[in-house]
Amino acid sequence: MSDTAILPKYGFCRDCLTRQSSAARRCSSCGSPRLVSHPELERLSIAHIDCDAFFAAVEKRDRPELRDKPVIIGGGKRGVVSTACYIARIRGVRSAMPMFKALEACPDSIVIKPDMEKYSEAGRQVRSLMQSLTPLVEPVSIDEAFLDLSGTESLHRKAPALVLAEFAKQVEREIGITVSVGLSYCKFLAKIASDMQKPRGFSIIGQGEAREFLADKPVTLIWGVGTASAAALEREGVRTIRQLQTMEREDLIRRFGTLGNRLFYLARGEDDRKVQPEHETKSVSAETTFDNDLTALEDLVPVLRALSETVSTRLKKAEIAGRTIVLKLKSADFRIRTRNRQLPDATRLADKIFATGLELLRKEADGTSFRLLGIGVSDLVDDARADPPDLVDHGARKRAMAELAMDALREKFGGKAVETGYTFGRSVRGKPQDPAD
Repeated sequence: MSDTAILPKYGFCRDCLTRQSSAARRCSSCGSPRLVSHPELERLSIAHIDCDAFFAAVEKRDRPELRDKPVIIGGGKRGVVSTACYIARIRGVRSAMPMFKALEACPDSIVIKPDMEKYSEAGRQVRSLMQSLTPLVEPVSIDEAFLDLSGTESLHRKAPALVLAEFAKQVEREIGITVSVGLSYCKFLAKIASDMQKPRGFSIIGQGEAREFLADKPVTLIWGVGTASAAALEREGVRTIRQLQTMEREDLIRRFGTLGNRLFYLARGEDDRKVQPEHETKSVSAETTFDNDLTALEDLVPVLRALSETVSTRLKKAEIAGRTIVLKLKSADFRIRTRNRQLPDATRLADKIFATGLELLRKEADGTSFRLLGIGVSDLVDDARADPPDLVDHGARKRAMAELAMDALREKFGGKAVETGYTFGRSVRGKPQDPAD
């Protein structure tokens, strides 16, 4: 590491980036208490970056009058919370919470419907800044990613920790939102660290402290341990990571299969997963939760058609297609049904997605009341191999040409410029549109 990359023993200030020359509680230059110091600060290079309350932060950025108000991003009364700002979280609102419960917890919340196009643009801006730091950026979602800054010291002339602090300041300055940074020697602990001091956090877990840091934590902190796995561990009397640290690998594998192998290594802070800059898209889908439960096929069909068109648009923009159509339904009692069918050839056309989904839906429309409907496409391939001429359905080519013509009109005049008879006068929420729409 070059001399310019070396950090002093006492770290640096996250606000003014001044390197500290003594152990103090505040920055020697600007007086800020936001100091970063750690014995392994120079050696750590695996980071997890997570945008703070991302959707809500973007809305507050664009609407300053909301800055000090509780904000929830989500659907109507029948929907769920996508994101809540930290003011709402303090009052008990959580992501994925049913909206009615969120409003009970924080009745003065301002509820905003998601604007995914705006959030995606902000996410792309953050991602672009990440990629200016290192080519090894592994996106986890629209608002978080792993970064590997190993070997970048000669490029930036700074240690990774200082580069990440500068990055966090740049995001605030240029994009108007905040991020939390977790820095460690592996992905598992970097992810844990990024959650430790939100919002605007910068937390570090070094290799020398990892095992003891993990010991008193619940087993649910381990990546991959969900509700079912936690229940299985509870039945065996295993509640803390310390207990896992005393168990033999063979014993854990015998009791819990492949999960046991993962438990053995992660409980000891051992994670050899690499930061992978590219992930292949596995599926493209769209779904909606209804304002009121729907039962009749004739009420579900317009929703299915609208969602099929949404999926088709996403596939066309990404220049991909898929062979398997997946229908998703959630009943009024929250039971989920998924049905799928594989096509002879990959498709990106709304016509084929809808037609296949409709066949599956007809079998499920048995009088059950549904609160959610979704449609998706998987087994993805390049769209150059999609939708070959259909020798059986002679009308397929005409419908495909009509669909592409509709796409062109929508691109020029907007999404509602032209509609099929399935969706005209109906909304994706499954009820007649207001005349004003």
